[in-house]
Amino acid sequence: MPNVTRADAVAAVRNPLAFIAARWTPTPRTVQRAALAALVMSVLIVVTGGAVRLTGSGLGCPTWPKCTDDSLTATSEMGLHGAIEFGNRMLTYVLCAAVGWAIIAARATKPYRRSLTRLGWAQFWIVMSNAVLGGIVVLVGLNPYTVAAHFVATSALIAVATVMWQRAREGDTEARPLVGKAVRQLVWVLVAASVLLILVGTVVTGAGPHAGDSSEVERMPVNWENVTKLHAVLAWIVVTLTFALWFVLKAVDAPKGPLNRTRDLFLILLAQGVIGYVQYFTDLPEILVGLHMLGSALVWIATLRVLLSLRERPEVTLPDLPVQAYDTTSASIAGPR
Repeated sequence: MPNVTRADAVAAVRNPLAFIAARWTPTPRTVQRAALAALVMSVLIVVTGGAVRLTGSGLGCPTWPKCTDDSLTATSEMGLHGAIEFGNRMLTYVLCAAVGWAIIAARATKPYRRSLTRLGWAQFWIVMSNAVLGGIVVLVGLNPYTVAAHFVATSALIAVATVMWQRAREGDTEARPLVGKAVRQLVWVLVAASVLLILVGTVVTGAGPHAGDSSEVERMPVNWENVTKLHAVLAWIVVTLTFALWFVLKAVDAPKGPLNRTRDLFLILLAQGVIGYVQYFTDLPEILVGLHMLGSALVWIATLRVLLSLRERPEVTLPDLPVQAYDTTSASIAGPR
């Protein structure tokens, strides 16, 4: 085991990321797995958050940051609702660990990739701000507008995690488009329609019957039937745009990447549509609503993957370079990156 000097210890405290990066170089697969782990956890937090709402456990811990005024954790008297809500809060720490692992792996990559590290830190700050927003949701008694904002912030986290996962699998060279400008514009229209679909979906949730707690909870003052129909119309628009995009890509003889990603999106949309219609006509059973929330995250990821597949950044193979000796006074250690 290598000796750790006092200078090493000081440097590790001063800038732990640079300290680790000087002593460890992850393989490309390790970096990719770390980025994927952060993405998977961002989707899982959507599923568990949905479970909190669908089981009526939103106020299982009635305050924040503690679970009660006198206890940091859920107590036996709080029953299942308290355990579910507190469990979801604890899962946030697992998400933080996954994001932290992605940041460390990105920072230790050789050569150093600033853009990849920044994507990791962007996830970290979204998680932190969304944790505070989650606390506000509890403190204001599950106000539907704050609940909607909480979900939108999680969607932003999924977007950044998806981009980081993709960037971890490609180089840092200038992006080269694989399709023409008209096709790229069509995809941006598809992305915009998907964003609108998600936003209207939060209104459906905010006006719907699953308020998140058995007590009287404020709902959005809109007609739930009408906004649900609008949500369905937007879903069909997204499906139609996806179908049209696939035909356009076939017509212009696009590479397999964009074609395959568009096909994946179309299949996910079909599955999501089936779940949506079944839950609507069966009075919104909790299990189907939970699956629909998972489907929403998967649709968003698939949409972003279509967008990201329209360009490529080939990896540049560099000759093996000697590992520079660790210097506690070097500029790389003197300040965080």
